[in-house]
Amino acid sequence: MCLIVLDWQPAARPHDARALLTLSANRDEFFSRDAEPMHWWTDAPGVLAGRDLPGGGTWLGVSRDGRFAALTNFRAPAETRADAPTRGTLVSAFLAGEPAAPLDYLRRVAQEGHRYNGFNLLCGDFTRRELGWYGNRADAPPALLNAGVHGLSNSLLNTPWPKLVAQREALADLIHADERPSLDVLIDTLRDPRIADDHLLPATGISIERERVLSAAFIETPEYGTRSTTALRVMPAADGYFVSIKERSDDDGSHRIVRPGSFERKFSFAVE
Repeated sequence: MCLIVLDWQPAARPHDARALLTLSANRDEFFSRDAEPMHWWTDAPGVLAGRDLPGGGTWLGVSRDGRFAALTNFRAPAETRADAPTRGTLVSAFLAGEPAAPLDYLRRVAQEGHRYNGFNLLCGDFTRRELGWYGNRADAPPALLNAGVHGLSNSLLNTPWPKLVAQREALADLIHADERPSLDVLIDTLRDPRIADDHLLPATGISIERERVLSAAFIETPEYGTRSTTALRVMPAADGYFVSIKERSDDDGSHRIVRPGSFERKFSFAVE
C-alpha cells in the first residue's frame, strides 16, 4: 500500500450512521511482481487479503475475528537494503497469528523494526475498538490513533504530502455529505490521477520527474503504478460488527494492466 486514508470512530455504537472504520487504500507496485487478489487464504482460513507471492505476505487484510492490518513503505531509497526481511509478513503475522492487542503486537514489531526497510504499519482490533500505528523511521513509539480522519503515504502518519492532504480532505467531505458513503464512491475518489504542483512536492531522494509521477493518488507509469484500490467499512451492530470490503484491480493476475480497472471482488461478513 502506498496511500491509505481512513476515518476512525472508536466511540461508534449500533444504530449510529457513522461507521467504526471507513477506509480506502491504493496499492502501488511494480506490475511484474506476482500477486494474488483478495481472497480467503487456504493456509490461514480466517484471513481475507491479497497476497504478495515473492514475499508471502500482504499489504492489507482483515480477519474473521475482527483484526485489521495494512502497511505502506517509507520512501528512502538511499537506505534501502536488498537483504532486509520482507515487510508484508508483518501484516499477515498479525492477522493469522495468535490474537494480540494491536499495541502489544506493534511494540513487539518495534523491537525488531531496525531489521526492515522503512515502513508504516497499522494494526487494529474491531472488538477492542483499538487501531494502532508504528513507523520504523519515526522518533516515537507505537501508539493508538485518536478518533478522526488520518492518512498514510510513503512517509510518517499524516505527513502533509499533497495527495495525502487532498485525499484526507476528500474523505472528510464525503463523510460530511453522507456518513456512510458507498464503497464504490470511496474507490472512485481515491483513483485520482492529478499531479501536484512542483513547489508542493517532497524531496525524498528521487528525481523531480519521479516525484511528479508519484505525487498522484492514482499512479501510472509503464512499469509501476496503482494496481488495486480497496474500500473497507466496519459497522457496529447489536450483536457484534459487520465488515464490508471491496477491491477494484487493474490487474487480472496476469500482469495485464487494464485502465480503468474492472476486476472487482466484494466480501461481507459478521465478525465471529
